[in-house]
Amino acid sequence: MWVACNGHEEVVKILLGRDDVNPNKTDEYSRTPLGWAAGSGHEGVVKLLLGRDDVNPDKLGEQGRTPLWWASRNGHAGVVKMLVCRDDANPNKPDQDGHTSLSRAACNEHEGVMKILLGRDDVSPDKPDESGQTPL
Repeated sequence: MWVACNGHEEVVKILLGRDDVNPNKTDEYSRTPLGWAAGSGHEGVVKLLLGRDDVNPDKLGEQGRTPLWWASRNGHAGVVKMLVCRDDANPNKPDQDGHTSLSRAACNEHEGVMKILLGRDDVSPDKPDESGQTPL
């Protein structure tokens, strides 16, 4: 998690080459190495992790937040592009407060991320959160 969060691609490669490393292992916040790398915008590390069949790109972390949720919230368009092109990463999955990747991108004024998300036909631009607020 430390090397994924800090973007150390070469060390990630070394660790992923071992049979005794679980790339889906969660920390005390229920976040995976992919969740940390996505939230930090480390595209190279995200690409390495997504290249493995045993990495779950839609694994829920703390408060029901996915790697796509974190990348969207923090405005990491490159990571968002990598995740939304996959069938196994749900862009409409809300966190425990009903916030989706799109609503987090909107709240933080990440226009580029919003355009990427809205480029998918299955993204709901009018989905309200728990308090009834929509991305607009």
